[in-house]
Amino acid sequence: MPKAYWIAQVVVSNPEQYKLYAESAPLAFKKYGANILARGGRSGQMEGEGRPRNVVIEFPSYEDAVACYNSPEYQSAKAKRQGAGSANIVIVEGV
Repeated sequence: MPKAYWIAQVVVSNPEQYKLYAESAPLAFKKYGANILARGGRSGQMEGEGRPRNVVIEFPSYEDAVACYNSPEYQSAKAKRQGAGSANIVIVEGV
């Protein structure tokens, strides 16, 4: 079964509020077997429009990645992120 990945591009406008999200989201990630591969750090936008913060999270399967996003644990964390910035998140199945 191929792994899957969350790819998130984020703009943080309120770091103090975003911190509440960052502290609670790992509960969902742990429950669904996630492995954070990249979070912040140096990046370069080669094409198109990007965002300053980029995150890549690996999951055991596409189903786990989707279940994590829809889980009560993640939705609770996501609610804490509201008003702290904006994010684009896509789930991609690996090969």
